[in-house]
This record gives sequence, C-alpha cells and structure tokens, in this order.
Amino acid sequence: MLVNNEETADRKVQFGLAMRRADQVAQQAQAIEQLGYDYATTGEHVFFHVPCSNAFISLAVAAGATTNLKLMSTITLLPLYPAVLAAKQAAALDVASGGRFHMGIGVGGELPREFEASGVPVSERGARTNEALEIMKRLFTEDDVHFDGKFNQLSGVTLEPKPLQQPSPPIWISGRKEAAWRRAARYGTGWLPYMYTPEMLEESNQQIAKYRNEEGNENPVDPGLFIFFCCHEDNDTAVQYANERLSKQYNQDFSQMIDKYAIAGDPDRCVERLTEYVDAGARTIILSAASPMNYVERAESLMAQEVLPRYRK
Repeated sequence: MLVNNEETADRKVQFGLAMRRADQVAQQAQAIEQLGYDYATTGEHVFFHVPCSNAFISLAVAAGATTNLKLMSTITLLPLYPAVLAAKQAAALDVASGGRFHMGIGVGGELPREFEASGVPVSERGARTNEALEIMKRLFTEDDVHFDGKFNQLSGVTLEPKPLQQPSPPIWISGRKEAAWRRAARYGTGWLPYMYTPEMLEESNQQIAKYRNEEGNENPVDPGLFIFFCCHEDNDTAVQYANERLSKQYNQDFSQMIDKYAIAGDPDRCVERLTEYVDAGARTIILSAASPMNYVERAESLMAQEVLPRYRK
C-alpha cells in the first residue's frame, strides 16, 4: 500500500538518528546534520553484548562538530551515576552545546552484571533513578540545595553553571513498562519507548496523559519513539539485515520480532510502518540503523532521501 505524501506531510514529526560507532563521532554527527535529521543520538552501556559508547562523551564531541543539530542521549543509564555527577555532566553539556542537549533517561537492567560491576544493586535501579531525577530538577534551578534521601544527601550545594535550557534540558523518559509511564508523567518532558508496537505506543501515550493529569501538571508529555530500522530497495534483504544485527545486539533470535518492533523494507514499506507510529501519536522518532556496518551509511541516506521528505512540508 502506498501512503499519500500529502497526508504524511501534515504531521509535524522530527527525526533523529543514532550514531552507530564509538569512533569517528565528529564525522558521523556532521553527516547526520547534512542529511537533514533533527537529532544525533547515542546510547551507552558500561558493558554490553556489542561495543558501546558513553553518551556524554560522544555527544560532547558531536556538539563541537555541528551547529544546529540537537543532541540526545538514548539513553543515559541514570542509576549507574551518582545523581549530582549526572546533573553536572548534563548541565555542562547543555552549556557547551549552546543549549542543544536532550537527556534520555532509562533504568537499564538488561545486563545485571553491569550493575554488579558498578556497585549498584539492580533491584534499586528504579528508586535510584527517581531520586536522581528529583535532585537534578532542583540542582538545575535552585541554589543552596538540601536533600536527605535514601541514596543521596546534599547539605547546601549549588550547581554552576546551570543548564542554558531552563528549567531543565528536555528529559525524555525511556522504558516499556507501567513504572516508566509513571516516571514519564512525573518527571518527563518527553516519552521515548523502545521495542514498541503502534498499539503499545498509543496505549502508553493515553496512560501517561492520565497519570500526568493526576500529577496536576497541565503540560503534556511529548510523545516520541526509539526504533530500529533498515531501509533497502529490496524488502527481504532489509528484513534479513535487521534480523542479523538485532539478534547479535541483544543476544537472542529476532526473526519473529522484526515486523513487530522494527521498521524494515523498501522506502514505501518504511513509510507505511512509520505512519502507523505517527498515527499512534509519535512526533519525535529516533531511528537506529539495524544492518551490517558496511550498509549503515546507505540505509541512513536512503531513509533521509526517500522516506523522511514525505513527512516534511
């Protein structure tokens, strides 16, 4: 089925692209900006099944190599950081980038040994994240901050410089479960789920709006999505590439999950799938190439040249 270009262009959707390499960061960021994406993003792990970067470091390099590109961590594993260190690094990056930093936040936990090695009980990751978000909110806007929590004690400290974006750089809460929905409603500027179907996305957006209302916050949470993709002229090749990459990345068989949780196919098929998510409410979509390294640049270019223009006015 072909999607009407005029219909997709009516939706104001911003697109980001995840950097796939820990090296050549400046070159990747410049290419992303030149291709017309709105965001450059990068994830992080201390240890994982594949090589991973650190978001603060990579995005700092990207900031110096670009001019207008927004920079998002997708995601910062907040429970692995001392809360005040995360606040300092976020504020410093926002200042250094001229107010372009967006902070994606998640609790992690896919690799418990990562938490064990970092000295953080994996069972505490949610509580530590919530407490850190409380502290960051205050440090970004207040002086002489006092805080007596379960994991953090602050006795009159002031963060300087504070972020350029006030009251905070945008905070995008990531996750998949109800606890993440509630976290997004309480602390988030935006919601950035991953491994979601359009139906799951629509349900989560509705529930977050409900919880946000219960919090007494009239500002809506920006609806987003993080999704893996492979755009190729041949549908079968796109699906094969995506399956090979994601099966390796997550150390499990993805062959039955590609069409459920990823976008893979020729440009028309990619538009069809993207439109399902836009119809479900997504207005910021972060794309991450799921393909062999020797095809990543082609997939990213094909998506930018043949798919995304259908969502631009």
